[in-house]
Amino acid sequence: QVQLVESGGGLVQTGGSLRLSCVASGRTFSGYTMGWFRQAPGKEREFVAAIRWNYGATYYADSVKGRFTVSRDAAQNTVYLQMNSLKPEDTAIYYCAASTSVQRVTVRDRYGYWGQGTQVTVSS
Repeated sequence: QVQLVESGGGLVQTGGSLRLSCVASGRTFSGYTMGWFRQAPGKEREFVAAIRWNYGATYYADSVKGRFTVSRDAAQNTVYLQMNSLKPEDTAIYYCAASTSVQRVTVRDRYGYWGQGTQVTVSS
């Protein structure tokens, strides 16, 4: 049973930073792609960033490129999302997700496992 548990969300001012963590358990994640998505009120859940577990290749949405960094610690089975220079439009629930695919990693439907989400609020 795959479990993904996010933490690290909170309230931060514009320009501030947060680091989200996602602890993965239930199997070996070798070959998986780990993704971060977010959903703001009244909006669709959108891709933020992803990392391939084996090789560490990373992918980012244009809206966060240069501000967010995704990484993983294989020994701890943990994926991180470092978020810098936060803006009010980054306010959303952030979800960790796991996919057995290494293709189309920006597509929500490619991910079969999801965490419960963590709230990030950026005040102006």
